[in-house]
Amino acid sequence: MVIQILVFRDETVQWWTEPSGFPIFKPLIYPLFILLLPFETPIWALILLGFVSGIVVDASMNTAGMHAFATVLIAYFRTNVLNALLPKNLSEYGNQSPSVKNMGWLPYIVYAAFLIVFHHATFFVFELWNVGNISYLLLKILVTTITTLLFVLAYALLFTRQTKQY
Repeated sequence: MVIQILVFRDETVQWWTEPSGFPIFKPLIYPLFILLLPFETPIWALILLGFVSGIVVDASMNTAGMHAFATVLIAYFRTNVLNALLPKNLSEYGNQSPSVKNMGWLPYIVYAAFLIVFHHATFFVFELWNVGNISYLLLKILVTTITTLLFVLAYALLFTRQTKQY
């Protein structure tokens, strides 16, 4: 969240050279905080942490609760997504957090992508509050999701210790 507030609050990403109609994107990396909480975190704690992290980002970006709402939603659905993707019950993972090492690359990417798309779709629908220009909304969701997933994958590559297999 600190990186989101201090670095990406004023930073924008332009995927095109700004022809008319293409949006400027702000990477939203703070949902990674919710994605990386331990498996056995209770739902009430996930929702509370989602609300607090969303409110902190809302206060720094002047977005009037939109980040809090989107983050609470992904916090609520996180356990269901993990249960659908993992072969074992979440309580069997002990003191572990979702990661490439625990889940494997494909389930981790599906987990992160699903919750990030859900977060961004919720946030941008409230931000734009208009589905009249659905192509603009979908473009903004798609490109911001890709940008965020690149940061999530970079985090996974940088901070996942690989074990040697013989």
